[in-house]
Amino acid sequence: MSKDKTVFQCLECGYETSKWLGRCPGCHAWNTLQEAVKSAGLRRTTAGRSPSAQPVLLFDVPILEDMRLKSGLKEWDRVLGGGLVPGSVMLLAGDPGIGKSTLLLQALGHMARLGPVLYVSGEESLAQIKLRAQRLGLERTESLWVLAETSLDTLEPVLVDRPPLVLAVDSIQTMRLDALESAPGSVSQVRESAAWLQRLAKEKNMGVFLVGHVTKEGIVAGPRVLEHLVDAVLYLEGDRSHSFRLLRTVKNRFGSTNEIGVFEMKESGLEQVPNPSRFLLAERPVGGSGSVVVCAMEGTRPILVEVQALVSSSGWTQPRRTFMGVDANRVSLLLAVLEKKLGFHFLQQDVFVNVAGGVKLTETAADLAVVLALVSSSLDVPLPEDLVAWGEVGLAGEVRGVGHATRRLAEAVSLGFRTIVCPRGNQEQLAASNPHVQYLGVRSVEEAVNQLFG
Repeated sequence: MSKDKTVFQCLECGYETSKWLGRCPGCHAWNTLQEAVKSAGLRRTTAGRSPSAQPVLLFDVPILEDMRLKSGLKEWDRVLGGGLVPGSVMLLAGDPGIGKSTLLLQALGHMARLGPVLYVSGEESLAQIKLRAQRLGLERTESLWVLAETSLDTLEPVLVDRPPLVLAVDSIQTMRLDALESAPGSVSQVRESAAWLQRLAKEKNMGVFLVGHVTKEGIVAGPRVLEHLVDAVLYLEGDRSHSFRLLRTVKNRFGSTNEIGVFEMKESGLEQVPNPSRFLLAERPVGGSGSVVVCAMEGTRPILVEVQALVSSSGWTQPRRTFMGVDANRVSLLLAVLEKKLGFHFLQQDVFVNVAGGVKLTETAADLAVVLALVSSSLDVPLPEDLVAWGEVGLAGEVRGVGHATRRLAEAVSLGFRTIVCPRGNQEQLAASNPHVQYLGVRSVEEAVNQLFG
C-alpha cells in the first residue's frame, strides 16, 4: 500500500520537488516553495473504466439563452457581466478589512429573493454573522441560510441533499478535505478544495462565490491554479482610510473585464455610488495649483477624478519621487519629456503625484492631465476650475488621441466643465457634438503648456 508523500510545491507555477529550494526551478521565483502532503488516497485509476463523455460536433451544440441571477445591486451585477451565471464559480479577493464579507453578505441577501442561498463561514461564528446581518438590515431575510464549518466532507451531505441556488464560502483558505493531511491554507488544500467546489457547482448548476485572501503584493494567496479554476476573479480595492471602494474584475468568462462597481463604505454597509464623479470631486480644492481633473474610462463608464501634483525644492542629495494612484514608470517618462522638450529641471526637486479618492489610473489617457498638474505646481499657477483634460503623451512630446471621447465629454459637461483640453484628433469629432464648450485641441505638450501658461 502506497504511503503519503511530502513534497514542496511552488505557489506560482505548481512545480513539485522532494526538497525545499530557495528558488523555484520552474518559474525562477524566490521563496515560493511550500511544504505539502501528497495523499495516496486521492489518486484514481482509469483501468477498466468505460468512457462516459463523447465528443460532439460544434455545429450541433444547442445555444441556450443566457440565464443570469440578478441581485438587484446594479454595481455588483455590472461587474459580473449582468448577473451571476448558474454553475459558475467566482473568486472575490481583497485586502483584510476592505469589506469583502460585508459586500458578499449584502449580495446574498438580495439574491435570497430568487431562491435559497447558503453562506458558509470558516472564520466567523454564527453569532458574529448575525451581528453583521443586523447592521446590514438582513437579519429577517428569508431563504438566507448560514453555516459555520471548515470541513468540506461535513458540508457535502448538505450540498448534495439540498443544493442551494447560490453558495458562498468565506474563505477558501480555511476549507479542508479530510483525505488531505496538510493544514488548511496549504497549496494542496486550497487547490483540491477549489476543484471539489467547482465540480459540485457544475453538477448541481449552483453559483459559487469564494472569498480569497491576498498577499502583501496584492495577489490572491495560494497556488496560481486557483485563479485558473474559477470563472471570474474579482478584486475589491480601496484605501481603508477612505470610504471609497472599487469592485474590479480581472478575469470573467461570462462578461467584460473592464467593468467596475463603485461603492461607499458606511455604517449600514456598502452603498452603491451611481455618480462616482460627483462623489470624487466633492472636496476638490478651489484655486490651488497642481490640481487637474481628468476623465478616465473604467470599462464603459467615464469617471472624473482629480490628479494632484506637488513640485518643491529638495534638501536631499537624491530627490524624492512618490506616486500614488498612477504608474511610477509612466510618471518618470513624463518628467523626462518635460525636461527634454520644455526645459524643466526636476533634478533637485521633490516630485509627488497623487490621485484623490484612492482611485488607480491605469490608462494612458491620464498622461496630459499629469503633465499639466506638474507644470502648474512647478510654476505655482492654478488652472481654470472648469477645465478637464485627457490625452496620451508620447516620448517625442506629441499628444495622441484616445478612445471614447464623446462619452468623456458628456460626463464632463454634466458636471459643469466647459473647458476641454484634448488631443487635436479628438477635438474635431467633439466640436460637432457640443458647440457650447471651449475646446483646446493640442498636438504636443509644448503647445498645451503655451496655451494654458503662456
